[in-house]
Amino acid sequence: MKIRLLAGLLALGLAAGCGGATVDTAPSSTASAGTATTSGAAGTVKIAINPWVGYEASANVVAYLLKNELGYQVELPEIKEQLAWEGFETGDVDVIIENWGHPDLKKQFIEEKKTAVEAGSTGNKGVIGWYIPKWMADEHPDITDYKNLNKYAKLFKTSESGDKGQLLFGDPSYVSNEAALIKNLKLDFKIVTGGSEAALIKGAQQAQAQKKPLLFYFWDPHWLFSKTELVRVNLPPYAEGCDADPKKVACDYAEMDLDKIVSKKFADTGGKAYDLVKNFSWTNEDQNAVADDMTNNGMSGEEAAKKWVEANKAKWQAWIPA
Repeated sequence: MKIRLLAGLLALGLAAGCGGATVDTAPSSTASAGTATTSGAAGTVKIAINPWVGYEASANVVAYLLKNELGYQVELPEIKEQLAWEGFETGDVDVIIENWGHPDLKKQFIEEKKTAVEAGSTGNKGVIGWYIPKWMADEHPDITDYKNLNKYAKLFKTSESGDKGQLLFGDPSYVSNEAALIKNLKLDFKIVTGGSEAALIKGAQQAQAQKKPLLFYFWDPHWLFSKTELVRVNLPPYAEGCDADPKKVACDYAEMDLDKIVSKKFADTGGKAYDLVKNFSWTNEDQNAVADDMTNNGMSGEEAAKKWVEANKAKWQAWIPA
């Protein structure tokens, strides 16, 4: 998820308390990793927390294993995407555990500044798209074709969108081609920013349960798809290079093989911690299970990670360096 350049680096605070994107409040970062079993004798690892619960789920599982299996202390500073890359230079960030593409940032920080390196796939497949509640697709089967959205624009009007249909967006830091898509596809819609993952979740749940029209930006992997029936709107299919110029984008998002990015210093000196991060790879189902526990089952990030670790020993043992 991509952020447009913001001035300065956010003050980095350690995350604490319950994690996940609750539907009643804005999302907060996950529980701290706690005190290392060996008082941090192995050192400290700083994993940035980006603002969506799937990311938090991955970060908490890695943090739990670093602490309990390898004896590290772990800090989880809340920081949005581009700013996390800047943290590689300042020493505020060692690890971005889930990166959604960002060829521009890879060029800047990996190729040019050489402050970051790729650390392999997370195993997760990431897809961004536009969605509607299933009842809308049932009542209006042609609405899933973007060419017909203007026909139904009035259904999506809200007080915030004025005389246009509303496209609900989340955190302003997320990857976004929406403005270009609306302009280039000549859609009679206006982006309304909900401000958070939690706002998108609440909107989607209400739209399906109460039969309210809603067109909104969302992504997979996410636990919401197992709880709420949603249908994706078909935008012009992605083709290599169709998103090269941000102002000219007129195609759907590409499916991404999500990867991990670490600071060059951490790759060179991180030892077993770096090896664990590099070896970490799981499925969308794994991530969704942890994220669901954090969001819907009252667990802190550490509690949800502990539950997953205890149930999946064979999987994570392969990540632990010899």
